[in-house]
Amino acid sequence: MAATGVYRYPHMDQVVFGKPCAEALAEETARLGANRVFIVASGTLNRTTDVVRTIVGKLGNRHAGTWDRIAAHTPRTDCVGAANAAREAGADLIATVGGGSVTDAGKMIQLCLANDVTKPEQLDDYKRVTNADPPTRKPVKAPTVRQVAVPTTLSAGEFNAGAGCTDTATKKKESYFHPLHVPRVVILDAAATVHTPLWLFLSSGIRAVDHAAEDICSPRCNAYSEAADIHALKLLSRGLRGVKANESDMTARLDCLMGMWLSVVGSQAGVDKGASHAIGHILGGTAGVPHGYTSCIMLPYVMRWNRSVNAERQAVVSEALGRPGTDAGDALHELISGLGLPRTLKEVGVGLEQFDVLAENTMHDRWTYTNPRKINGPGDIKTILEMAA
Repeated sequence: MAATGVYRYPHMDQVVFGKPCAEALAEETARLGANRVFIVASGTLNRTTDVVRTIVGKLGNRHAGTWDRIAAHTPRTDCVGAANAAREAGADLIATVGGGSVTDAGKMIQLCLANDVTKPEQLDDYKRVTNADPPTRKPVKAPTVRQVAVPTTLSAGEFNAGAGCTDTATKKKESYFHPLHVPRVVILDAAATVHTPLWLFLSSGIRAVDHAAEDICSPRCNAYSEAADIHALKLLSRGLRGVKANESDMTARLDCLMGMWLSVVGSQAGVDKGASHAIGHILGGTAGVPHGYTSCIMLPYVMRWNRSVNAERQAVVSEALGRPGTDAGDALHELISGLGLPRTLKEVGVGLEQFDVLAENTMHDRWTYTNPRKINGPGDIKTILEMAA
C-alpha cells in the first residue's frame, strides 16, 4: 500500500441524492444562474419515458433544447453534432441524463464549445497520446459552459474529468481531459434508473466493481481510497443482487448508486487502474462491446493473471465481496454469473481472429502501463484475452 500520495478534490460543487432528478436539476439550474439549459439524453429515455419530459417541464423557459442522438461509446460525430446544436441554442449549461456514453458526450461538448471545435477531425488536436509530452497537440482550454449529470447507469464517469470518445474512422477509443470537464453537480436519483435495461444497469454496476477492485489491487492504493473501495464493493454486491431479485427495489438501487460514487474515490486519490480497464477500453472502441460487459468478462481473468504479484491485496477484494478465503477471480465470477451476465469473449461476439489487433491497440492505453504485474508487450495482453476466450 502506498505511503505517500496526493488526493485531488474534483472541481465539483456537490452531489445531490434521494431527490427526484427533475426537481433537483431545476433547483441546481437556478442556483447556478443558468438560463439556457441544453439537455443531452439517452434516445430511448427521451422517446419512451417521461423522465426528460418531466425535466423539461420543471425547467420551463430555461430549457434551450434537447439532443438524444449519442450512440454507444460516444462517437466523435455525435459529440460534435451535439456541440454544434448546443452552440446554436446559446447553451449556458449542459444537462446530461443517461449512461456513460451520454455523460462522456457532455464532457466532449464542453471541450468543443471552449475550443471552437465544429468538425470531428479537429478533435485530433485535443486527444491525449500515451507517453507523449505534451499529451496533446494543442492545449485544451477550460470550459466556460459546464455540466450537470443525472446518471442512469453505474459506470461512474460522472465523478471524473476524463472523457472517452470513439474515432469511428479508426475504431479507437480516445481520451480527452481537462480538470473542469468533471460535472459541477451530480444528481443520484434511484427512480431515474428504473427505465435502464436490467442487463445494462447490472453490467455497469460490475464496471463500478472493476473500479474498486483494481484500485484495491493497485500498488498506489492508500488507506483512504481502500476504505471507500471496500464499502463500495459491499454496497454494490448487495445492491446488484437486490435489483436482480426485485427490479423495483429502490433501496437496492440507491445502494448501487452510492457504491458507484464510492468506487471512484481511488481515481480522485491518484490510484492507477490496470489491465481490466485498459483492455476494456479497447474492447469497447475496437470491438463494440458494451463497457459493462468488458468488466464482466475481463476483471476476473486479469485478477487471475495478476495473482502472483498481489495475492494479499486480492484477498481484501474477496472479503469485501463477502467471500473471505476465496480466490478473488472466483468470487467475482460467482457474483457476475449470479447476475446472469456474460463471462467470456465468445459470448459477446469477440473471436480469436481479433486478438492481435486488440492486443496491439491496448498498448496505446495508459492503464496498460500501471497494471500491478508488468505487461511486457502485446503478447501478454493476448495471453489474458485467450484466458477469457
